[in-house]
Amino acid sequence: MTMMKLLRVYTDENAYFGDRKVFELIAERARDARLGGATVIEAMIGIGRSAHTHRRHILENDRSVVIEIVDDDAKLRTFMTGLHDLKGIGLITLEAVEIIDLHADADADDDGR
Repeated sequence: MTMMKLLRVYTDENAYFGDRKVFELIAERARDARLGGATVIEAMIGIGRSAHTHRRHILENDRSVVIEIVDDDAKLRTFMTGLHDLKGIGLITLEAVEIIDLHADADADDDGR
């Protein structure tokens, strides 16, 4: 069992920083920071502080997007400070998570035989 932190960054598909999508930039920055990895999740519907409903429309994409990154607390806090220049980020959350390594359990069972 390993305790880590889960960073979630909420944005939407239409959020741009210059000519790049915000969620793409965050994922790229996570890679460059050598974080454990980043997963970008597209929501079916999202409602934020403005009460605007984000969803896929026929002519445009306006879905909410969540970027999830799991790593050490200190690394994630340092990473978050590097996001201040990006406009279009909504909510950012950080919470404790327990990492389950199923393969470690199987390896322990193999050693005990």
